[in-house]
Amino acid sequence: MNCEGWLMTQAPPAKPNPGLFKRNAPIVGEAEAIEAAKTGDADAFSKLYSLHKRRVYTLCLRMLGNVSEAEDMTQEAFLHLFRKIGSFRGESAFSTWLHRLTVNLVLMQLRKKGLNLVSLEETINPSDEDAPKRDFGSRDHVLAGSVDRVALERAVASLPPGYRMVFVLHDVEGFEHNEIATMLDCSTGNSKSQLHKARLKLRELLRQPDQSPQPDVSTETAK
Repeated sequence: MNCEGWLMTQAPPAKPNPGLFKRNAPIVGEAEAIEAAKTGDADAFSKLYSLHKRRVYTLCLRMLGNVSEAEDMTQEAFLHLFRKIGSFRGESAFSTWLHRLTVNLVLMQLRKKGLNLVSLEETINPSDEDAPKRDFGSRDHVLAGSVDRVALERAVASLPPGYRMVFVLHDVEGFEHNEIATMLDCSTGNSKSQLHKARLKLRELLRQPDQSPQPDVSTETAK
């Protein structure tokens, strides 16, 4: 059985670890598995799948806000990885490369569905009630504090798509605003504005947890 056939027989991704995704140091045995997978070694590909499936699934779930779509996109990401792994040159961490690949796949899927990821008409107007009072790109100490992780996950999932996308890409995945602007085909200023508004909305939701929506964002996949 080849890697693609093997992947399609696997169970959906297991429950991700709670909390926002953080990039990790190189994993023992990962480099060897990558090189073996490039030669078509199914066992090596299985190892890479096991090492990264939870984080890829979590990323898809945060971007899409839907369990079923996140499961499908996770499988699609690893199928794409199987086809593209030969192009990995080690110029960045494998996890970084894989997550960029996943982000691009999710964005392409959303565009196929005709969803507007970011409102290109939105402008930064200092007279707006929710206009930023400080640098958009600075660290948000309110959101970075001790917050119940389940409540945070639910609040992120309940954000409007444009807000959620920019928040996940910037505050979770660590992309710079110029990179996000390129991904979403918008201006850097628009990316900053969306992030600011997303943080304001999150603060509001986290202050009123009992009133926040309860979308289908369980991080445990169907059996």
